[in-house]
Amino acid sequence: MRRSLPQNLYLLCYTVDDEKFELTNLQGRGQLLRAGALTQLAVDGLLGAEGGKVVRRAATPPGDLFLAEVWRDLPTEKPKRWLRFVHNKAHTAEKPVREQLAGTGAITVHHEKRLGLVPVDRVVVNAPEQVRALQGRIRDAVLLDGDPASLPVDELTMAVFAAEAEVTSVFTGKERREHKQTLKRLATQYDGIVPGLRAALRDSYLSSRAVGGGWGS
Repeated sequence: MRRSLPQNLYLLCYTVDDEKFELTNLQGRGQLLRAGALTQLAVDGLLGAEGGKVVRRAATPPGDLFLAEVWRDLPTEKPKRWLRFVHNKAHTAEKPVREQLAGTGAITVHHEKRLGLVPVDRVVVNAPEQVRALQGRIRDAVLLDGDPASLPVDELTMAVFAAEAEVTSVFTGKERREHKQTLKRLATQYDGIVPGLRAALRDSYLSSRAVGGGWGS
């Protein structure tokens, strides 16, 4: 079964060697999932993007429940700026995507109590080598300095978003600095597909990081 872009972005944040989702990657995960959904909607022709703004197109809602939820949030007449649609509901994004992945067996969610009191969810990825392979493809898109135009849109999006939201399970800070020019070319390619969304993701992420915010469990 082919995973949606938000589902792959969720898995991309998993640190395979440590067998967990690092806390440092929680700060941008909700925004990643929302921006991933918006990208997929744009590619599928369900929204219009121009001048740094977005509008919902008249269409049948997507069959994916999370994509449909994000699509219904969009304005139907007057276009509005991307940021609110990336940021404002970021705290609600993880649960539905996680439930989708659990439903397909990609992950298992264990409901536990920390110190016997605080409820927490521990997520186990059931096929970590698949995640490692996914991360490898996204890393190669940057580290091998290939042609941005040759990348599938999903992989281009994941590479650009992982850099913008500083996902440490994909790129180290040193790698982002060393491959700054490649990342810039990839970003330019992405901006030609969904103009304005990448900047909104970056603004939302930096806003959350500045106040120590973030969503997920």
